Amino acid sequence: MKNLHFKDFFWNSDLTCTSGYDAIIQYLNDGKRTCKEMEDFMKARASIEEKYAKDLLGLSKKVCGHNEMNTLKRSLDMFKLQTEHVSLSHLQLAQSMREEAKKLEEFREKQREAKKKIDQHMDALHKHKSSHYKKTVDSKKTYDQKCRDKEEADQNVNRNTNTNNTKHMEKLYSKAQQAKQNAEEADRIYQQNVTSLGKVTDEWLKEHVKACEMFEKQAMERINFLRNTVWTHLNLLSQQCVTSDELYEEVRKSLEQCDVQEDIEHFVNLRRTGDKPPAPVMYENFYSGQRPPSGAPPPRLPPPVIRRGPLPDPKHNSREDTIYSTVQDAGYSVVQY
Repeated sequence: MKNLHFKDFFWNSDLTCTSGYDAIIQYLNDGKRTCKEMEDFMKARASIEEKYAKDLLGLSKKVCGHNEMNTLKRSLDMFKLQTEHVSLSHLQLAQSMREEAKKLEEFREKQREAKKKIDQHMDALHKHKSSHYKKTVDSKKTYDQKCRDKEEADQNVNRNTNTNNTKHMEKLYSKAQQAKQNAEEADRIYQQNVTSLGKVTDEWLKEHVKACEMFEKQAMERINFLRNTVWTHLNLLSQQCVTSDELYEEVRKSLEQCDVQEDIEHFVNLRRTGDKPPAPVMYENFYSGQRPPSGAPPPRLPPPVIRRGPLPDPKHNSREDTIYSTVQDAGYSVVQY
């Protein structure tokens, strides 16, 4: 099955329409919001773990079995000592979660800066293209009107050919000559604007494809980063309490179903706006009504896309005596000692 890409499905038949580009930007903004929500979730979870650790540490200092002796006394002392160790491990877990949240914040900020530069450049191109398009349309209207004025002036001369009023005829000839010059000047400006618009459009087409490729890469990186972030978060929780691993197992199963390309294709199928770029604006001769064959530019082909490599394994911490699961482990839910 052929992969779907941003650059192939977010065009518009209207040269000045940006709905396809706007759909991609909205998708990226939604993704940025998801990163922030996940970041806030991890910080909140870290605060919960820290509060629990402090409460547990205070509990471990309370008197328990003070009046006991011998083996039961040693057992109760060990119970309090291990409770203290559990509280310290929860403090470490809270710190690890904050570090993961910090990485997510840095990733989100890095993507925001990269997107901002491209978006500003594309906005400038859109305004430049729209300005040239408006100028071309206006010049065509002027050209059409000047041609009509010329025809009317010529008709006035023809209607008064047999008149004996020399001054009147000279005035008509002068108007006809001036109308002809105005029509020729309007024709020149119109052709010039069409050529200029063609160059601006060519530049926009190339930059639009490049922007689509960059935005698609960002989307794939974001999905992959969030997937690995959630996976690492769950590994931290599993390390803290192995008995809770069965609960987090369901989340791991859902993460196994997370596919970067499937998400990209789902978005494309849901929000696609068109699979063809707009047709070029051609010069239209007022008299012949035909487009010169040399005016049609050759079909434009977008640059090839370099395929990304396979999804990297999520990084996870491990202890010397415990092995935690990864995506590829066949029996990843089994804890080995």
